[in-house]
Amino acid sequence: MASIRRAVPADAAVLAELGTATFVETFGHLYAPTDLQAFLEESHSIAAYEQVLADASGYALWIAECDGRAIGYAQAGPCGLPHTDVRPEDGEIKRLYLRREAQSGGVGRALMDAAMAWLLHDGPRTLWLSVWSENFGAQRFYARYGFAFVGEYEFIVGDQRDREFIYRRVAQA
Repeated sequence: MASIRRAVPADAAVLAELGTATFVETFGHLYAPTDLQAFLEESHSIAAYEQVLADASGYALWIAECDGRAIGYAQAGPCGLPHTDVRPEDGEIKRLYLRREAQSGGVGRALMDAAMAWLLHDGPRTLWLSVWSENFGAQRFYARYGFAFVGEYEFIVGDQRDREFIYRRVAQA
């Protein structure tokens, strides 16, 4: 059984390895090696995770572990998606990734629940997330949480532009 805990600054290296592994496992086949490597160095480096973990008031991350091994993580924070309806007080599920062998066993739900509880700890607010246009399983998962499609934008990895969907869950009293 997996355990979920809030990530701390000392977890930056674990998160960098996990973030790289899960991104490559899920999306690596879509990109040229040079584009993929540049993206990973920018978005999934130890330094990138150290920076996010240092901002404990604005961002939070959770790690799922099983038998001492990191198998998934979630990241939440202020919404940074390019949609005209985004407000400064809105929150975003920024990342939710699991190693392939950990999928469909409830770990994703536990991570999502932790991130949403943190985003909503001061009361209801609108939440956002983005998902690759062809990740249908993730889209169904987020729909179960009340998220609905509201737009799209280009997610850039090197020279490639991917069609990314924007989902919103309006504040619920």
